[in-house]
Amino acid sequence: MTSTEWITDIALLLVVFRQLREGRLDLKTFLIPLGIVAFVAHSYLDTIPTAGNDLVLIGTLMGVGAALGIAGGVYTRIRTAGEHILIKAGAVSAILWVAGMGARMGFQLWTEHAGGAHQVARFSIAHHITSDQAWVAAFVLMALTEVVTRLATIFIRSRVQPTPHTAPALTHRA
Repeated sequence: MTSTEWITDIALLLVVFRQLREGRLDLKTFLIPLGIVAFVAHSYLDTIPTAGNDLVLIGTLMGVGAALGIAGGVYTRIRTAGEHILIKAGAVSAILWVAGMGARMGFQLWTEHAGGAHQVARFSIAHHITSDQAWVAAFVLMALTEVVTRLATIFIRSRVQPTPHTAPALTHRA
C-alpha cells in the first residue's frame, strides 16, 4: 500500500471516530467524507470493467457497502438541541464503519503482502472475473456506496424525525 492509500484509509476511519463525540450536523459532516471518497474514486477508478462476472462482483460489493452504510446511518443518534441537529455515531455504527473500511484495507494487505494474490487469481478465474481492475472498482465503489448511503440515511433521518432533547430545568434557590 502506498502512503496515499494509508492516509485515505485512515482518514476514512477517523471520520466515524470524530462522530463518536456528539457534534453538530453541518455541511462539514457531509463534505469531508464525500471529499475523501471522491479523491479515492478519482485516483483509483480508471474504468469499470463489464466483461465476465465483473459487474456481479462490483454489484455485490456495492450491495454490501449500501447495507453497511444504511445500518451505520440508522445506528447514528440524531437529536435536536435548540435550533441545531446533533449526531453521534453509536458503537454499532462505529463497528460497521470500521468493519467495512477495515475489510478493504485487510483485503489489500492480504493480496499484496500475505500471499492472497494467488488465491484471488484462482477465485477470479473460477468465477470469470476478468482483471484486477474489477476488484479495484468493486472495493472503491463499495466504499463510495457505504459513505453515500450512510450520509443519505443520516440526512433523511435528520429531516424526518429528529428527536427533541429538553434539558432538565434548573432550579435556583434564593
